[in-house]
Amino acid sequence: MTLCLLLLSVVAVTAAGPVPRVLTRAKWPEREPVVALWVWQCLVATVLLCCVAALALAAAAVFGTVRSQLFAPAPPAVTAAYDLSAAPPWAAALTVLLACGAAWTAAMLGRELVDARRRRARARAHLLERAPDLPAGLPAARGPLLVLEDEYPDAWWMPGNPPQLIVTTGALRRLTDHQIDAVLTHERGHARAHHNWLLHLSTALATGFPRVPLFTHFCDQTHRLVELAADDTASRRCGHMTTALALIELNQHRGVLSCASSHHLLGERVDRLLKPPPRLGRRDRALTTTAAALVPLLPLLITFAPGLTALP
Repeated sequence: MTLCLLLLSVVAVTAAGPVPRVLTRAKWPEREPVVALWVWQCLVATVLLCCVAALALAAAAVFGTVRSQLFAPAPPAVTAAYDLSAAPPWAAALTVLLACGAAWTAAMLGRELVDARRRRARARAHLLERAPDLPAGLPAARGPLLVLEDEYPDAWWMPGNPPQLIVTTGALRRLTDHQIDAVLTHERGHARAHHNWLLHLSTALATGFPRVPLFTHFCDQTHRLVELAADDTASRRCGHMTTALALIELNQHRGVLSCASSHHLLGERVDRLLKPPPRLGRRDRALTTTAAALVPLLPLLITFAPGLTALP
C-alpha cells in the first residue's frame, strides 16, 4: 500500500506542477482549442482521481470499518495484497489531509454553483425590467433570442432553463446581417458545448486552491480557450474575415485594437481570425486526444494493480 500511495503522489504532483507549465508555453493549443480543453480536463481528472484513490487506500488502512466496506466483495488474497494492516505512521495524517481537501473542494464547487445561480437570477431580473413580458393572451415575449433596446452594442449568452441569446439594438444597427450571424453562432457555440459548467469548475478549483499551478492555469486557459473554440465555430460557418470584423465592430469601443487594452484576449482573437494558424492534422489530433484520455487511467491502474496481480 505504501508503494501505491507514493506512486499516486508522484503522478499527482507531476500532473499538478510541471505538466501545466509546459502546456501553457505550447503553441498548439491556440490551433486546437477544443483538443486543448480536453487535455486540461484530463489533467485535472488525473489529479482528482489520485487524491480520491489515495484517500480510499489511506482510510482503509487507518479505519477497519472503511476497510471492511471497501474490500467486502474482494477475495482475501486481494485484501492481503494491499497489506493494509502495516499502515505507515503518516497514513492517518494523510487521510485527514485528503478528507479536508475533498470537503473543501466540494464546498468551493457548491459555493460557485450557488453564486452562479444568484448571478443568473439577478441578470434575469434585470432583463425582465428592460424587456417585460407581454400581457396575457399575446405571443410570448421570451424565446431563444431576446433583443434589448440599447444603443450600446453587445451580445451574450445566458445559461439557464431555457438558455437565452441576448443582443442589443445597438449591435443590430452596427453590424451587418452576416456579422450578426457570426456573433450569434459564436454564442450558440458556448451554449452547445456547455462551456458554463467548465468555467464554473475551473473557477471553483482556482479559488479553492490558488497555490496549485494546475488549477490556476486551468482557470486562465479555460476562459481563453472557450472563446477561441467559439470563434472557430463561428468562423467555420460564417468565415474568418466576417467573424473578425464582427468582433472588431462589437468591441471597438472597448479599445480592442489598442496596445494598452486591458482586453488583451480580444486583440489576440482578432489576430488569430485574420491570420488563422495551421491546424493539427487528423492523425495528430487523434493521437493527442487518445493520449490525454489515457492519462487519467494511471491512478486507476496504480490503485488496482496489487489486487489484479493477486487474482489467480
